[in-house]
Formats: sequence, structure tokens, C-alpha cells
Amino acid sequence: MADGTDAVPGVRPTVLFVCVHNAGRSQMAAALLEKYGGDRVDVLSAGSAPAGTVNPAVVAVMNEVGIDLAARVPRLLDVDYVRAADVVVTMGCGDACPVFPGKRYLDWVLDDPAGQDVDAVRVIRDDIDARVRALLAELG
Repeated sequence: MADGTDAVPGVRPTVLFVCVHNAGRSQMAAALLEKYGGDRVDVLSAGSAPAGTVNPAVVAVMNEVGIDLAARVPRLLDVDYVRAADVVVTMGCGDACPVFPGKRYLDWVLDDPAGQDVDAVRVIRDDIDARVRALLAELG
């Protein structure tokens, strides 16, 4: 993927999802892409200031769609994750994400699930779900 946008036959693209706490948006996006993409894509997620645990409301709404995030642990964004990624999807992490030439960067403007009730987080999950499906279709 010379320019980070064109799929190369036989090569799985790597997608990195980044948000501040890696406890909500990026965890949902990563889990959904893992579910829909299977072995066609490698998925990473991280946060610029990771929380200690995944948001309980996020765990609850993901359980509703058959995805268990209870054992996931938020991870600190590492420059090697960005280096490994073909596509970097940021979700409100500001300038914390390093920029490398040849990578495709997307900035998804999404509400932060922190402090939100399950009904609000469900709406965020459904928005992320639609975006993940569209991204997977673009990746081929």
C-alpha cells in the first residue's frame, strides 16, 4: 500500500483505531472490525491517555450485539502501532497521534461515551458500526 489507500492482493491491511482513553470508541470500532473483517484485516486500538478499564456502558452495549469486551484492557498508543498501520482512524485524540507519510488517516467525529448512559452509548455504537462497515467495504 504505497499511498495507504489501495489494497494489495494477498496483503491484509492493518487498521489502528485511536481515541483518548481507549475505553470506548476505539474499543467498539476495533471489536466491530474484527467481527466483520475476520482474517481479512488486522486490527489495533490504543489511546493517548488510556483508562484503567473499558467503559461499563460500552461493555453492555457491545454485549447486546454479541461482542464481549469485558476482558479487554485499554492500551497506550505506541509509535510502533502507527508504523504498523495502513489506516489510522482517530476519534477525538487531537494531536496525540503521530503522523507518518504513506498512511491513510481518517478522523471520525463521534461523541465520547464517557459518562453517558447506555441509551446514548448505543447510538454511538450504531454510528461506529456503520462507519466500520463502510471502511471495510473500501478496504475490499
